[in-house]
Amino acid sequence: MMITNDTIEAANQRAVTRKAAFPAAVSVRYDRRVARVFITLDSGLELAFSPKHAQGLEHAHPADLLDVEISPSGLGIHFPHLDADLYIPALLEGFLGSKRWMAEIGKKGGSASSEAKSAAARQNGKKGGRPKKALMAA
Repeated sequence: MMITNDTIEAANQRAVTRKAAFPAAVSVRYDRRVARVFITLDSGLELAFSPKHAQGLEHAHPADLLDVEISPSGLGIHFPHLDADLYIPALLEGFLGSKRWMAEIGKKGGSASSEAKSAAARQNGKKGGRPKKALMAA
């Protein structure tokens, strides 16, 4: 593909449109005391999340998270020690990684066990288990 002035202008226009659609990061930091990454956006909104839930940060040591950078567009953050990047628009939508990553996070949450969950399962078992789904007539 040949890069022309028109190609560059179209890319710049897409960037302007994208940047206008989402707030940009103005600061980012990792707080060791609460083990959270904090991102402040130019809209005033502050996001916080645990690195263990973010793809690429899940096994990071606190020292790896201290030198975090904001991308030039303000729509991404970069962790140089880990070579990991997070996209602000995806974070705003609640995604801390790829669809596959998010499915794994959900699977872990669903497998969590507590005494209340175990007691409910025992009670349900005494009633014959989960009721059968009603068949739909064609």
